[in-house]
Amino acid sequence: MEVVWAVVTEPEHVSGWFSDSAELDLRPGGTVALHWDGQGTAHGRVERVEPPRFFSFRWMVRQGPEFDEDNSTLVEFSLAAEGDSTRLTVVESGFRDVAGPEEDKQGHYDGHSRGWELELGELADYVRRADR
Repeated sequence: MEVVWAVVTEPEHVSGWFSDSAELDLRPGGTVALHWDGQGTAHGRVERVEPPRFFSFRWMVRQGPEFDEDNSTLVEFSLAAEGDSTRLTVVESGFRDVAGPEEDKQGHYDGHSRGWELELGELADYVRRADR
């Protein structure tokens, strides 16, 4: 479980499967900045940290003057031991609470759903490479 915890909470690992680089202040209220070369930066705030089982952050899905619940969603990582393996569950919620037209909310939801499918595949590959 410690390997998966490190992969989802340590910037040097997050940048190996999710973003091109990452800044993460791993404490409630800490800042999150995920950078993608040529595509920009997603800004966020750490919500909960319960090593090595739970980590959550909010990130902005719609730019606004201030970071709040009407322009961000909540991403939760839950880890559970299963024999010699670790089950990682990722849930992103709050799309209905994002301000804006319904088609924009649906677009955010669809884009993030596709994104998580791809990124979690990359995370699994990254962990397999780390275990060698």
